[in-house]
Formats: sequence, structure tokens, C-alpha cells
Amino acid sequence: MNSRLWRASALALTIATMGAPALAQGHAGHAGHGAPAAAPASQPWLDPKLDADTRADLAVKAMTQDEKLTLVYGYFGADMKPKYTRIEGSLPGSAGYVPGLPRLGIPAQFETDAGIGVATQGSAAEFRERTALPSGMATTATWNPALAEKGGAMIGKEARDSGFNVMLAGGVNLVREPRNGRNFEYGGEDPLLAGVMVGAQIKGIQSNHIVSTIKHYALNAQETGRFVVDSKIGDADARTSDLLAFQIAMEASDPHSVMCAYNRVNGHYACENDWLLNKVLKQDWGYKGYVMSDWGAVHSGAKSVNAGLDQESAGDAFDKQPFLASVLKADLASGAVSQARLDDMARRIVRSLFASGAVDHPVKIAPIDLAANGKVSQADAEEGMVLLKNDKGVLPLALKAQKIAVIGAYADVGVLSGGGSSQVYPAGGRAVQGLEPKTWPGPVIYYPSSPLKALQARAPQAKFTYNDGKDAAAVARLAADSDLVLVFADQWTTESEDVPSLALPKNQDAMIAAAAKAGKPTVVVLETGGPVTMPWLKDVGAVLQAWFPGTSGGEAIARVLTGEVDASGRLPVTFPASEAQLPRPKLDGDPKKPDDLFAVDYSIEGAAVGYKWFDKKGLEPLFPFGHGLSYTSFAYSDLKTSTANGQLTVAFKVTNTGKRAGKDVPQVYVSPKAGGWEAPRRLAGFEKVELAPGASRTVTLAVDPRLLATWDEKAHGWTVAAGDYEVQLGASSAAISARSTAAVAAQSVPVGLRK
Repeated sequence: MNSRLWRASALALTIATMGAPALAQGHAGHAGHGAPAAAPASQPWLDPKLDADTRADLAVKAMTQDEKLTLVYGYFGADMKPKYTRIEGSLPGSAGYVPGLPRLGIPAQFETDAGIGVATQGSAAEFRERTALPSGMATTATWNPALAEKGGAMIGKEARDSGFNVMLAGGVNLVREPRNGRNFEYGGEDPLLAGVMVGAQIKGIQSNHIVSTIKHYALNAQETGRFVVDSKIGDADARTSDLLAFQIAMEASDPHSVMCAYNRVNGHYACENDWLLNKVLKQDWGYKGYVMSDWGAVHSGAKSVNAGLDQESAGDAFDKQPFLASVLKADLASGAVSQARLDDMARRIVRSLFASGAVDHPVKIAPIDLAANGKVSQADAEEGMVLLKNDKGVLPLALKAQKIAVIGAYADVGVLSGGGSSQVYPAGGRAVQGLEPKTWPGPVIYYPSSPLKALQARAPQAKFTYNDGKDAAAVARLAADSDLVLVFADQWTTESEDVPSLALPKNQDAMIAAAAKAGKPTVVVLETGGPVTMPWLKDVGAVLQAWFPGTSGGEAIARVLTGEVDASGRLPVTFPASEAQLPRPKLDGDPKKPDDLFAVDYSIEGAAVGYKWFDKKGLEPLFPFGHGLSYTSFAYSDLKTSTANGQLTVAFKVTNTGKRAGKDVPQVYVSPKAGGWEAPRRLAGFEKVELAPGASRTVTLAVDPRLLATWDEKAHGWTVAAGDYEVQLGASSAAISARSTAAVAAQSVPVGLRK
């Protein structure tokens, strides 16, 4: 549907379906960006001058029991006929809806997926065109928190302008399993990098006076058996890896909600896991927001509530019973759940609505500037693309060749996106029709941003010939008859499924090999959710990892290939040479038996996730964590370290030694000379640096003390051991160019969230 017609019809539909209570809350008619109205004397909790805690206390005291129960139970927003019809008041195509409390001025919660953009559920009758960021993995590959925050602010505004005040983003689950179909939504394998980058995005989203979640809490590392798998891991290993990523992201952004995951952790479902929700999140970290469930992740009433769950999401559609509705009422009556616990649940929810600004700045449907937002997405995509290989200066393309072959991956019409609940419906509609699967977890969608057309616009004098890549013999003939060969390959990954292997699907390895055999300059562009193997690597001149590049991905690919922008992405995840190098060469679980209980033993690697595992085992990956080439060159010098009051500070100089402007990501790693860590070293700091030719800049980084510490289970806290620590500076985890030694004093590090 035309986006202008959609906006008009959607607004009319929203007004018609929401009813008087929702309109009274200002959703369809309030000047949502204006100054908050003064609170009436009878409703002091609506006074914006008061802090969120005081307002929440006042509001809960004024609530009836039914109003408290209203806040803790959500409904699915989209239609799922014939099971049920969308509840009155929710938005079409939305992920969820929690009715508001009009009597108290508390707005309804209008929930939307996800961290890549404002998604429309596949069962919706209408699809509004919106902007898709590149995948979360691509954003993390920028190593640029400012860019991640800008992208988050953009999709958060699109959520607000679509009528949503809760955005189900962002995902910070570490890449323990590179075959995980949902890795593309997340932030890579390192807790510092993932935490900083995802935290920046959440901060951007919440700058729009809406709630952002952080998910999927926790140790949700594969989609095979995702509803039943038991993640086995020790306390110290979890806190030094996955939980540290959540903690760092939360400190950077203060997400107003945490979404508990589907899986079990050490025998207990994440949404009824007392250790995860009460002990770690609420007690140790002092988290003040609320815990919402994932859709279909609740398995009990009193057990979940007493373990720390505050809100059941879409319980009408996905859970076996309305656990936080009629079941909770019975649990309250029997004493299985205390009144104080229900009050705490309601308080946490309204506190988040006050703290986010969702109460004082009601959302309303408004036009979306797709053109401007597309530029934000494009900048993200460009900076996240990783130049993995570039022999003999094949890239950047001069485009002087008379005959250029473009092969594969529908590069003539668009770029691939990841599947599942994060799927954003693009401006211009689907570039390719009829692909399987057409229903959940599909549809498979290519965004209409053609790399071929973007390249043609830059070289109108050249002859471009496209081939779909399905016939290796035809590919070989075209490559032999061309001056330059550009091969596009992709791998669709999605929520609810893991990929069977890291090999490219659909016989694309043979396609690339056939193209390279012609002996012409050959460039491979990969549109994938994560790592893939490359048996043809030695035979091609260049490889560009483009990930899922978003709404403007074709234009972004062309600008990187031609050098209009520098290749400045760096890998947020290790590319294994084969599955044999992984902690679990065979994926656990059976996708044909999704209900059979099984466990995954994460104690194999413990906290040694990704590059740490490769370091520990002495394995040589295909491409190491942090790797990425540039169109210029950089040098590091003057590495210095200092310690004061328990703070390790690292300083060094970065110089652009090449002939063109570019961006670099110097990386600092630390290692105790006495050993004793989960792996030889940890990433301790990084910064994206842009330099003109010949220019230099001094970078100073403060190392988070937890990155020097180990988790002491007996003391229940972080402990830094006294001694000498080696500080390593390099362009990747495997390209260290300078070292220094720092003497560090013993210290204990606070457990809670850092302010």
C-alpha cells in the first residue's frame, strides 16, 4: 500500500478501534511533543517535577486491585485468527498491548518489535512502510557508539510516530553459537563491545520518551529448542561473560524494561529464575525497572511472580494459561503471592512509564521522513561493512572496466534482511516476491535497494551484466567474458531456526568458485547474519562482509566498493575456519523434536567466548575478532599506561600513514602476567578514530576495573588481583603491535550497576 494512504487509513483505524479511554490518554489526539500539562491536585503523581520513584509510590497508593492487575498482563497486538481477534485499543500489526488506567492518567503500553526498526507482525492486514537499520551485528561492527545511538534515536522516533511507547529492543546475547539464527539481531561475542554498542542504541531509543527493553535475559544463545533448552553454566562464568554484557549495556542506557528469555538456565526457566531475576538483576544490580516476559515464555503463576517476573506479555495468545491474570488472582487469594509483591510489580511498571517520559509525552501517529531516516540507516551500513580481504588493491573499484559481471543474491534488485519478529516492512515494498518460507518465520524480504543499480549510476559508460548465479557453468562463461567480477552471496537467518552449518546455502560456494576460476579480478560481497566459511577464499581478490545492510544497503555497498567512504568496519565476532573449531562442533538439540528437553553445556568454554576460546585453545580462525582492512593505513605509537586510585588508564597515538582519509579502530587488550583468567586476554577498550592523511591523534582510554577482575563466589563480588598486567594495543585480537606492563593494586569492585 502507498505509504501516504497507509498513514491516513491507519490513523482512521486507530481512532476507530482505540475507543474513548485511549483517546483520553492522548494517543490519537494529544500534542505528544508538547510540554507536560500541570498535574491536578487530586493526581499528584502526574506532576513532572517529582522524581519517578515518588510518582510511582503515589500512583500505586491510588490504584484499585483491578488496576494493579491490569498493568501486569498484556495482550497480543496483531490478529491471529481464528484463535482470537486483536483486542480493542491495540495498534494494527503491533507486538503487544497493555491497557492503561485512564482514571489515573496512566497510558496504555503500545509495544513494537524490535532493534532493527519498527516491525509489523506478519499476521497484520496492513503493513506500514518504515526504515530498517542494518542488522545489530552490522551496527556493532561499526565499533562506533555515537552512530549506534543515532540509529536508535531514529527507530525510536519512528516507533513514537507510529503510535508506540514501548520498543522491544535491544538484544545483547553473546555469540556462543555462530549458527544461531538470531545472532544478526545481537551485538557480537565480547561483553564490553556488545554492552557498549547495544547500550548506546537503547539510549537513543529512549531519548524519544519511550520505553526500551533489553533482551533476551539471559544465556539465550541458540534457536534450536529455544523454548526448552537448559543453559548450563557456573555463576562466575556467567557473570564474566553474558551477564557482564547486560550489565554494561544497562549502565550505558538505563533500559526501563528487561525481557526474560525462553530458555532455562541451570534447570529453571528464565522467566521464573530466582537467581537471574531476583538475586542478580534486582538485588545485586539494584535494577529499578520491570521484567516483562518474552512472548510465550511464562510457565507458572506464583513461581514466576515470586522469582521476579513483573509482567506477562501477550499471555492471551502465547502462554498456556493467563498466568498473571486469573491465575495470579487465585494466587493472591491463597497467599501464594503476597499483596506487597503485586504492589511492587505495579510500581516498577509505572515507575518506568514515568522515568521514560511516556506519561508526560503521550505518543501520537505522525508522518515519517523515510528519506532522511534512510540516510541514517545508510551511514550505519557503510561504517559497519568489514573489508576482510583486499589483494593487490582490487578495492576500491575504479569502475573503468568496460565489462562488469554482477552475479547472485538478487543484487539486481535489492539486499537481504533477517527474518522473524524483527522484520521491518520496507519503503517501496519487497524487491523479490514469492520466496519461501512465505509464513513464519518468514516472509523472506529483500529491501529494494539494488547494489547493481547503485554501481551503474556511478559508471554509466561500463557494460554491466547480471546473472542470478544458479547455473555455475553460466557463471563461469560470464566471468571469463568480463573484465571485473562482483559476486554477491547471502545466507538468510531468522528467529526460531538455526542454520545447519556455516557454509553458504544454495550451492553458492560452487558459484563463487566458478566465477573465480576465470582468473579475472573477483570481489565477493557477503550478505549474512554472521560468520560463514569460505573454501574459495584464496582464489578471490577481495571479500566485503556487508551483513544485512538495511533499507539503503545497496547504495551503502556501492559507496564502500567504490571508495566513496572508507572501509572502516571491524569484526564483532570471530569467523571460524570450520565448525570443528567450535566448543560444540555439533549443534545441540534436534530441530525435529522442539519439545524434547535437553541441555547445552556452556561450562565447556565458560566465559571464554569467541576469540577467547580461540586464544585459549591456540586455534587459528579464518578471520579474528576485531579484524578489518581500510583503504588507507594506520600506525600506533607512544603506548603508555598509568594507575591511580585503582583506575588503569591507557594512552597511545594513532597516525594515518596512508594517502587518503580513513577511520580506524585501535583496540586495547589486557592480560594478567600471572594468568588465572578464563582466557589469555580480554578486550579492555576501543575507540573509532577518523584521520586525514598524515594526521595523528592521541587516544586515552580508562579500563573498567571489572575487566581486570574475576568473580569471587565466596566474597560475592569482583576482585582484582594485585600484580603486573600486560596491556596490548593492536588492530585486532590477532594483530598486536605494541605492549606495555602496568602494575595494578588489589581491589574489590562494587557489584551493582555503575552510575
